[in-house]
Amino acid sequence: MKKYTTLFFDIDDTLLDFGAAEKSALEKLFNGQGIPYTPENIAAYKQINQGLWRAYEDGTIEQQEVVNTRFSRFFETHGKSVDGTLLENQYRSYLEDGEQVMNTSLEFIEALRKDFDLYIVTNGLTNTQDKRLRAAGLHPLFKEVFVSEAIGHQKPKKEFFDYVFNRIPGFIPERGLIIGDSLTSDMKGGYMAGMDTCWFNPGQKPNPTDIVPTYEIKSLDELVDILQLKAETADC
Repeated sequence: MKKYTTLFFDIDDTLLDFGAAEKSALEKLFNGQGIPYTPENIAAYKQINQGLWRAYEDGTIEQQEVVNTRFSRFFETHGKSVDGTLLENQYRSYLEDGEQVMNTSLEFIEALRKDFDLYIVTNGLTNTQDKRLRAAGLHPLFKEVFVSEAIGHQKPKKEFFDYVFNRIPGFIPERGLIIGDSLTSDMKGGYMAGMDTCWFNPGQKPNPTDIVPTYEIKSLDELVDILQLKAETADC
């Protein structure tokens, strides 16, 4: 195995439990609009939301179109005409409270800092991601946080990673490893940028794509073997 010097972590569903944060935020938003928070409504919203984010990753729409129309499109299916931007702002205020850390520990991430340079690479809105990382106590553990909104490009685009690499003096892609839960943004983006990739897949979901990660793990603690760390790191 090669020796890595730099680790790039995704945020949502890799370090922070986005599913838990999203559930709480959506429940508050739906209830505020008199829409039942049911499995059927959740599935309908997620279909709209995921379709918009895929279009954003493909570069066919801008991020602002995703976030400012997803709720207006969803509530239209219930015969409600709403201000999508206003509801997005409400949703963001709820989401910013989502600081639940995934099944790992701050001590484990902090231990990685002894041997590696740690960076965040995430799609999303800068203010929201910053608040969530700080609330969870993760922000100080990373040398820099790179967010698509501030960069002007999103994962998996090469421009996103070019921006990141240009701000890390002396960085060599072959010495970097990206860890994330998304095949289409993290794994694809890392591969196209010349890095090895580690798919964080705690639910052991099938891979329906032709994207082949370098590694696949169910727990972040499995990085101990990949990174050739001492076993006691996993006990942090």
